[in-house]
Amino acid sequence: MGNPIKRVEELQDLSRDHHQGLLLSWKIRTGFKKEVDPNRIMKYVKWFFQNHLIEHFEIEEEKVFPILGKNHELIKRAISEHRKLKRLIVGTHDLELRLNSIEEQLEKHIRFEERQLFNEVQQVATKVELVQIRKAHSEDKFIDNLKDPFWV
Repeated sequence: MGNPIKRVEELQDLSRDHHQGLLLSWKIRTGFKKEVDPNRIMKYVKWFFQNHLIEHFEIEEEKVFPILGKNHELIKRAISEHRKLKRLIVGTHDLELRLNSIEEQLEKHIRFEERQLFNEVQQVATKVELVQIRKAHSEDKFIDNLKDPFWV
């Protein structure tokens, strides 16, 4: 599979967020395999969005993406994918279709940011820019919502 990516310390908190996002995709897949009511799954997805994804997207869009600039192809793609994920989460059309799309799109998006975008950012970012990213990230550790652990 290749060597693991060496992430600079200042981006590691965002990479940990990405790990939680990959777990969200896994939880959605597991919920479907267990034939869990899609409404239960979406309730968790919306909780995750409100409590984790919104802040994560804001940090990326305000602190990380400007390092490469809004006209950079990787940044255009990342912003477009953020918008698409937001629309899927808050949308009202077919719930199962939306959940399947969220699961797929979120995983693809995270892999893209980790394998391409963050690598590019850490090559060109100044130490000051990296420190600003680190400062923007909450010191709080991830706390999961275990009120309805449908994936267990």
